Amino acid sequence: MSARRPYDDQQLELFRARAGDIAARDAQDLMSWPFFSLAKVRRVTPIDFRLGEVSIRVEATAEHGMATIWDADVLIWAASQIVDARDRGLRTSRLMAATPYEILTFVDRSDSGLNYDRLKAALDRLQSTTVVTSIRQPSERRRHRFSWINEWKERLDATGRPLGIELILPDWFYAGVLDDALILSIDRAYFHLTGGLERWLYRLVRKHGGRQTHGWSFDLPHLHLKSGSLSPLRRFRFELRAIVQRQPLPGYHLVLIDDPDRQRLIFRPTESDCAVTSRRRGGVR
Repeated sequence: MSARRPYDDQQLELFRARAGDIAARDAQDLMSWPFFSLAKVRRVTPIDFRLGEVSIRVEATAEHGMATIWDADVLIWAASQIVDARDRGLRTSRLMAATPYEILTFVDRSDSGLNYDRLKAALDRLQSTTVVTSIRQPSERRRHRFSWINEWKERLDATGRPLGIELILPDWFYAGVLDDALILSIDRAYFHLTGGLERWLYRLVRKHGGRQTHGWSFDLPHLHLKSGSLSPLRRFRFELRAIVQRQPLPGYHLVLIDDPDRQRLIFRPTESDCAVTSRRRGGVR
């Protein structure tokens, strides 16, 4: 069923998310650039990133803090739902409805009262965090300002029990999801990565390394800049070394070259991942 809701003098059709097994998909723009805090402690210091023609400024409120990379799981869920519905020939919308159980189950979290409260806190941070960026703007001087969620609300029954959540996605995000060239599938094991840096690193590796046999590499200072992390480079290098020792990224193997002349991180698909890719070459990304 669908319904219409007024929003900004528009009539948005309500898109009811589908329960069940849906492939996880992520937006490449969010995978490539520093849009989220990588720490669980509250961050209010803005991210102010500039590289070539790309500019990003992310601002947070003192009340809620900046949206984190764990909060971005909600956006991965939304992108996955929209792409799945589009591929089925169904109409989608920026106005989405789902139950907390459906969202939490998708991101492999239990439907506990604690996780429900964390989900609401994540929605608050996504709504209160503002982004100004030049990405996907037709003019170099043009900027797009938005919040990750324009607004959200929960529906309750007479006893106060939650019935569901409605949220409205921003145009910038929704347009990127509808562009198939800007969407990539991700391994569902991503949701089990516990560290903010390793979560960010997986998304970056998946975006830039993809399924290429020979992988990709980044100089550490450039990698540090792209992360938007508040940690100094020395600490950032220490944390990367720990990640390389654990090798937690699904489908990828990391190598840290820590020479004084050039410090860089190399990542390649694992052998099993390369074998699957060679068999499925030409399939869905």
